[in-house]
Amino acid sequence: MGHIKKKRPRRGSLAYWPRKRIRDVRGHVGTWPQPKDLKAPKLLGFCGYKAGMTSVNVIDNRPKALTKGEEVNYGVSIVETPPMKPFSVRLYSQTPYGLHLISETLADNLDKNLLRVINAVKKRNSTLQDLKAKLPQACRITVLVHTQPQSTGFGKKTPEILELPVAGGTIEEQFNYAVSIFGKDIQFADIFKQGDFVDARGATKGKGFQGMIKRYGIKLERHKAEKGQRHRSTMGPITPPRVGWWIAQSGQMGMHQRTEFNRQVLKISDAKTFNPNPVSGISHYGLVRGNFILIAGSIPGAKKRLVTFTHPARPRKNLHWQAPEIVTISRRSQQG
Repeated sequence: MGHIKKKRPRRGSLAYWPRKRIRDVRGHVGTWPQPKDLKAPKLLGFCGYKAGMTSVNVIDNRPKALTKGEEVNYGVSIVETPPMKPFSVRLYSQTPYGLHLISETLADNLDKNLLRVINAVKKRNSTLQDLKAKLPQACRITVLVHTQPQSTGFGKKTPEILELPVAGGTIEEQFNYAVSIFGKDIQFADIFKQGDFVDARGATKGKGFQGMIKRYGIKLERHKAEKGQRHRSTMGPITPPRVGWWIAQSGQMGMHQRTEFNRQVLKISDAKTFNPNPVSGISHYGLVRGNFILIAGSIPGAKKRLVTFTHPARPRKNLHWQAPEIVTISRRSQQG
């Protein structure tokens, strides 16, 4: 019979529509998930910069795994997590039209790199004492934080700004917690711990304007087709005279917001204690010099891109919330 064509599912899920570029590489979090056992006030997210991927050998500690107690190999993502610094506290009230900003205050001494993004405030509208007086009107407290990428391996200076909600406890306890971290460095370990499962939200790699074969993986036409091989056969019926949204067409591919659910934090450390760098450094990134985390599996985004971590929105019941012991990490060169 000759050649038999292999069958495979069509690429490009129709669950994401429209497939257009993300507006902001920081990603968008519609609802910030909260852990069920949260009692003390705490921030609900953290940001890091994706450095790359490597592999580690761990001792499998899953109770029902066939390889329990054996050494297995994991592909892991390296994310550099420099400390974030809160520089503003906001109070919100609930109205029939949604949340309404009551008031906010800024820190006294703003970092010079932060002034690359926002304008210097010459006169402060309110102080922490003013916010405390308006606390009975508030139903939500959030904190504006900025990243500190100047300590990363790729030497970026301009920070990103993120608004993180405070959850857990009463409104008064949340306000006291926000005041206690005001103007201080926050570490990844202050929000998550080793072994936790997180959701990684970010923008995927951008691939520009692509044709329908690469974008959706539709079947190639016969070699004598009128419109060409790498072209769909039809755009739909003559009646009704319209093109359906599900018809594969050329357009933007990549640079979309995606979320990887239930990724386990295998390691929280710094480069001086545990060196994750290959012999020649991480390709297209450099050296991880400060705090970092190892995430099991892959996460969206290119290298040097910001990734937002939140608590799991839909945690599975069979997850084992204890990080396995890391035996070795690959030092293989990534050059070439």
